[in-house]
Amino acid sequence: MRALIIAAALTAGVTGALTAPATAATTVRAGIEAWQNGAHAEAVAIWRALAEKGDQDAAFNLGQAYRLGKGVAADSGEAKKWFEKAAKAGHLDAQVSLGLLLFDVGDRAAALTWLRRAAERGEPRAMLVTGTAMFNGDGVKRDAVLGYAYVSRAAAQGLAAARATLADMDKMMPVKDRKKGLAIALAAAKPAATAKPVATVRASAAPKLAIPAKARVKTVAPVTPARPPKGAPWVAVTTSSGWRIQLGAFGTRGAAQALFGRLGPSLGGAKAYYIPAGDMTRLQAGPFASRAAATDACLRLRPQPCFTVAAK
Repeated sequence: MRALIIAAALTAGVTGALTAPATAATTVRAGIEAWQNGAHAEAVAIWRALAEKGDQDAAFNLGQAYRLGKGVAADSGEAKKWFEKAAKAGHLDAQVSLGLLLFDVGDRAAALTWLRRAAERGEPRAMLVTGTAMFNGDGVKRDAVLGYAYVSRAAAQGLAAARATLADMDKMMPVKDRKKGLAIALAAAKPAATAKPVATVRASAAPKLAIPAKARVKTVAPVTPARPPKGAPWVAVTTSSGWRIQLGAFGTRGAAQALFGRLGPSLGGAKAYYIPAGDMTRLQAGPFASRAAATDACLRLRPQPCFTVAAK
């Protein structure tokens, strides 16, 4: 059975979102107001004081600041620390952000643990990743029917990447198995739960994060090999000779070349790399002197899914 690849569209909503309690904790909201006004260091100071006292919304927002590198130096270790504090307290967005961050650093097993928790609470991005992993048996015990159910629920909530993945699953699964999956989805469907009521506030000054899922050939992605992908796989490495950006995984080299033909002029002379991965071809471009330079290149290509990777 052809495997799927997790979509980069997962990043929508995890990214620059900040949260504040719908109730009285006005100081967290004051931090958001400072953030939106560009006073990132002031916002960080407000959230840090509250997070150290156990406020899960402040901890989540502090993790976002470290993830974005606004008001503090970007530090994935610190982002993980604060996301984890909030996630353990039951903060739903923190559980998703932590899971995707762990994917970003290559800790797939821990990532799926957190994403499974969020998926069980009905969070659509988490259901998409968890369901796709189950469908493929990638990092978890294979259960295509339950994976289909998770992705069906995510698609029903309007997640575009889930709809694309579900369409691919429909082509691979027998009708009887799809019916079983839909029955499970209908029985389980309910509004996403949160530990306490929260109001989501978008920080207009904060760019969106791209937090991809690590992938290998037998894994993840709402991608039909014959068409450009909705997302791109990410491979963690421990050493590098520079940085590249990864733009997708394709069923044919020609499809990868076509995409680079469209995007290449925006990359300032970056070279294309076509990386064989089983029956897929990964498209990377580079090299870039630093991760920051690679990230800047990704930002220029928005809304094209794009992730930084360390070159081997």
